[in-house]
Amino acid sequence: MAGSGSARPDRPLDASALRDWAHTAVGDLITHIDEINRLNVFPVADSDTGINMLFTMRSALAEANTEARSGDVVRVASALSAGALNGARGNSGVILSQILRGIADVTAVAAAESGEELLVIDAVLLGAAFHRGVDLVVASMGGQEVPGTIVSVLRAAAEAVEQHAGEGLVAAVTAAGDAAVVALEKTPEQLDVLGDAGVVDAGGRGLLVLLDALRSTTSGQAPSRTVYEPAPRQPAAEPAARPPAPQFEVMYLLGGCDTEGAELLRERLDELGESVAIATSGVVGGYSVHVHTDDAGAAVEAGLAFGDPRRIQISALTGGVSGLPPGSWTRERAVLAVVDGDGAVELFADEGACVLRPDPLAEDPTTVITAQQLLRAVVDTGAAQVLVLPNGYVAAEELVAGCTAAIGWGIDVVPLPSGSMVQGLAALAVHEPGRQAVDDGYNMARAAGGARHGAVRVATETALTWAGTCEPGNGLGIAGDEVLIVAPDVASAAIGLIDLLLGAGGELVTVLVGGCIEADPVEARLQAHVHDRHPGTELVSYRTGHRGDALLIGVE
Repeated sequence: MAGSGSARPDRPLDASALRDWAHTAVGDLITHIDEINRLNVFPVADSDTGINMLFTMRSALAEANTEARSGDVVRVASALSAGALNGARGNSGVILSQILRGIADVTAVAAAESGEELLVIDAVLLGAAFHRGVDLVVASMGGQEVPGTIVSVLRAAAEAVEQHAGEGLVAAVTAAGDAAVVALEKTPEQLDVLGDAGVVDAGGRGLLVLLDALRSTTSGQAPSRTVYEPAPRQPAAEPAARPPAPQFEVMYLLGGCDTEGAELLRERLDELGESVAIATSGVVGGYSVHVHTDDAGAAVEAGLAFGDPRRIQISALTGGVSGLPPGSWTRERAVLAVVDGDGAVELFADEGACVLRPDPLAEDPTTVITAQQLLRAVVDTGAAQVLVLPNGYVAAEELVAGCTAAIGWGIDVVPLPSGSMVQGLAALAVHEPGRQAVDDGYNMARAAGGARHGAVRVATETALTWAGTCEPGNGLGIAGDEVLIVAPDVASAAIGLIDLLLGAGGELVTVLVGGCIEADPVEARLQAHVHDRHPGTELVSYRTGHRGDALLIGVE
């Protein structure tokens, strides 16, 4: 945070900022997901708008991260657009994909006209991108704009950016958010179903989250917004009977289809159901198709008549859905490991784990993982079942809260008892995704619990310990939160700790080397000691670069 006499410089919307915006948007959608879902009454009251926008944006972010080293805004914007279209969930996801495609289209045209690589999106381009998004969304809905929906909110934001473009990007983005609020609060007056339910449009609320995330990314300031809740229902006359909602939501990607075929398909789907959206991907012959219908089979067959349907998703439409819809997960099971240090990230990822890393700027990495961050990481695995290795970096109350929240979403989460990264590695070594979850989790928990472990730290002051008095610079061998070894240096303390841990036997010693010591001399001494004093025992070491402890040591 800036000091009282300084101000944070506005950040240009370059490739890195565009990726960071997507990352922030995913986190903010998680925060607001329940609020958005409660507002969802149009076009179907299935309480999944927040979920659909989250998973669509998450898919966009995953694709953008494949361009992590690119400084070309066009490539990152194109990746966001492609990821959103390929991973679009529900009607709101299709709409979101078209908003992101608007950014991709406008940046591509700007780069082509200049003949140079595009490095930033300025306010003028952003306004044009939002207007392009409006056109694409309306086109995907068959050219008919329904007032009081996300389109009304997006149009207001686009006009605000255009009007304030001369004041700079941050001023234009700020104006867009403020205009979006005004438009959002008018939606109950424009759409009867919203007024009857006493809610603002759920998709428009989700769009406001994205605009606020953009403001936070470019200015460092996140605005405080009203929490929109359904208004208390008033006693009223018997409402007019409404036709029952369709039973199924059908979505698929359609390849090999021309423009005429897409329009004929739209006519056929209009006969079969409602909420028809056919969005072009920007690739010749590529479309994303969405419809609510009672005849899911016929909706898929209609696509077969005009192209090649793939990634077909059929979900039951039921009001008041809790948790996540069918098909929300891209894989059955994942392991999420909380680790610190560049080397640890690489090590655990190479072993097949998803990783969550504490803030690199935090002084104490064991105190900064929150339940919200844990929930975000669990969702980001894309798995229906997640085994969590906290590795000593998540406080018990945050671990319980984060896992409980994820379970409430319908994710099967199992936290495993790993108090150190060396225990996490022991658990990961026996992970078998093909096993039943209960067997896999049990074996991993057993491996973690069976790995005796300790740590070596460097003393920073004179103190009295269970092993005697230590002086600054001494090596401290620690196990079970107690100092058991005081030695002149880190290597000597590690040797004493290894001897203690091997007292009950062991075949493998794992040493993780932190970033605060010179690794080569320490590793050489430990290898020689184990070779000479503990024949038959293997020692492996990894330079994880973690903070805090100089060494983490495990024995299996």
